[in-house]
Amino acid sequence: MQNTIQTKAQTLVLENRKKLSLTGVEDVSGFNEETVTAATSLGDLIIRGSKLHIGKLDLESGEVEIEGEISALQYTRAKRDKSFFQRVFS
Repeated sequence: MQNTIQTKAQTLVLENRKKLSLTGVEDVSGFNEETVTAATSLGDLIIRGSKLHIGKLDLESGEVEIEGEISALQYTRAKRDKSFFQRVFS
């Protein structure tokens, strides 16, 4: 049996470093004017900048829009479908 990881589609659209539109967002775990941390279907995404604010947040559809001066986008870990013990004993 072959294990396959299925993730929701994700898009990132950055317009002039001022507006970021995301899909595939499962949760926003923290935000302030300099950092927004979002759990996405592909892992955690950290958005850094200044004067950041969330213009749209719809977790049911997985859509988020962030406005401000965006300076960096960073994925911090890959999404894992299996727990530690499931990976060890499979």
